[in-house]
Amino acid sequence: MFDSIYVGLTGLDTYSKGLNVISNNVANLNTTGFKSSQLQFADLYYKDGGAGLGSDGAREQIGGGVGTAGTFLNFQQGEARKTGNDLDLMIDGPGFFILRDDGGVQSYTRAGQFAFDKEGLLVDKASGARVAAADEGGQLHDISITGLRANPPNATTRVKFSGNLSTAATQHVISPVSLFDATGASTTVRLAFDNTNAVTPGSWKVTATNNAGATVGSGEIRFKSGAPQAGFDSMGLTLTSDKGEPISAVLDFTVETTSFSNGTTSTLAVSSQDGYGAGSLLKSSFDADGYFVTTYSNGQTEKHGRLALAWFSNLSALEQKGNNQFLQRYGEAPQMGSPGEQVFGKITAGSIEASNVDLSQQFSEMIITQRGYQAASQVITTTNEMIQQLMDLRGKR
Repeated sequence: MFDSIYVGLTGLDTYSKGLNVISNNVANLNTTGFKSSQLQFADLYYKDGGAGLGSDGAREQIGGGVGTAGTFLNFQQGEARKTGNDLDLMIDGPGFFILRDDGGVQSYTRAGQFAFDKEGLLVDKASGARVAAADEGGQLHDISITGLRANPPNATTRVKFSGNLSTAATQHVISPVSLFDATGASTTVRLAFDNTNAVTPGSWKVTATNNAGATVGSGEIRFKSGAPQAGFDSMGLTLTSDKGEPISAVLDFTVETTSFSNGTTSTLAVSSQDGYGAGSLLKSSFDADGYFVTTYSNGQTEKHGRLALAWFSNLSALEQKGNNQFLQRYGEAPQMGSPGEQVFGKITAGSIEASNVDLSQQFSEMIITQRGYQAASQVITTTNEMIQQLMDLRGKR
């Protein structure tokens, strides 16, 4: 009969552990990237009581109670929550961010809350571990913003145009056209297109003048059947900027430029030019493919390192370390890759992955755990009463 007390105690112990797991899940309801756990119950060994009274040789096996077979993580993806922080990242699909600390320990996380530290390295906010990127050869390296806070100027070398020069118009003027020298200083010119079709069919004379009205360049472009004529579809322009620096650019009319009759109105305009001044960093973030992208005040954007992701075919090989991180328990090497490739999900910037704890499920399990604990304690109480009755019988002899 005393065995019943020990069996009941195993129930109390096991349900206490179950409540610990549930309470941890509930406590981490708002923990970024948290994965809920579930305690697995297992029955304990059975004592062989020998053959029973039946003629079929049935055996009497009496259970020893209940124990635990470990906790199991639920890796179902949590919902997306927008934060507005460009360095908050979420993996939409399979994958883990790779973190490396100063001791060489490599860990994995779904909680993409990152920031740049004082040394300019991208780190995990919770632990300070460095976020890993990968080169084309798959070698891991750090992501650094050092040297990327300013964008150097670039001199104009090519100006592209698009639109129509109407053959019915005598002149078309584009002003101002901005050109940049090597220091990033901007200089403007006026471009005048004069219809010289009467001299040469399909031709236009191009004259460039500076702010003082002085001619700084001239040339000719020609059209055949309304399209730019090869050999006459661009012209060179060499001048000195307002800062005294040389500018040598090509005026390019090869693409999206036409010359048809369209009344007296021409629509030709500058479509793009490759020069720009110096710029300051406005924004740093990551695109869907995991590239680190910097945006500058001069309108330029640049791509740098690409995030590295890891995945495990056996997720049970991971164990929780704390700080939203996982460690690899077994020797299985993770599959490495980049966002949007192979099995890996894409990156969503400005969002985080919420905890995957289902509160209604946890409350249901809490009720079941409470009732199980009460039932196990009742078994002990009932056994105690039966022993007391037995003792009372002996006392009445």
